[in-house]
Amino acid sequence: MTSLESITLEVSDPPAADAFYQAVGLAPYVHVRASDAPTTGFRGFALSLVTAQPGNVDAIITATLTAGATTLKPATKTFWGYGGVVRTPDGTIFKIASSTKKDTTPVTPHIDQVALLLGVADVKASKRFYVEHGLAVAKSYGSRYVEFDTPSSPVTLALYPRRALAKDTGIPQEGTGSHRLTLTGATGPFTDPDGYTWETQSNGGPQTSR
Repeated sequence: MTSLESITLEVSDPPAADAFYQAVGLAPYVHVRASDAPTTGFRGFALSLVTAQPGNVDAIITATLTAGATTLKPATKTFWGYGGVVRTPDGTIFKIASSTKKDTTPVTPHIDQVALLLGVADVKASKRFYVEHGLAVAKSYGSRYVEFDTPSSPVTLALYPRRALAKDTGIPQEGTGSHRLTLTGATGPFTDPDGYTWETQSNGGPQTSR
């Protein structure tokens, strides 16, 4: 079974990006490497940070803002829980959320789950593509959402319609150029129908800034 072993964000300033991800506790999940590939607007993906309660959401958002992120959607209660959206200094979008609406334990900036949300043109077609490349499906809701079974990875992989993901994060869906994102798995290399690039895990692992 293929799995998502790591994700690499391609950034203009790796030392600054690395310092940001270290400061907010995401260094175990995110690698960075240098790239000046042209990109404009929505890059087509977001990182979802799930935590246990609203106070934790606020603590994580505060940590990101202190490290240089900007607010796209202030944290607020919704019918499904509590959450907000920020954009990192390198342009990556974070959705930070909890499925609960009330704190029940001491507040901490602990992240319980990280998911890479890929915005795609056709969820069903992309699902078929990834199944053909060895990924197992954990959850599937037709053309609305697909989540893959990636037990060996600290990051869960999921598919959303591009339009829906952009709307959910509070930005226009238009964007051109590089995603500035590389995924690493046991098979590859390949590029999926929406231009997301996978590379094969080398013996030394992906080139990263640390």
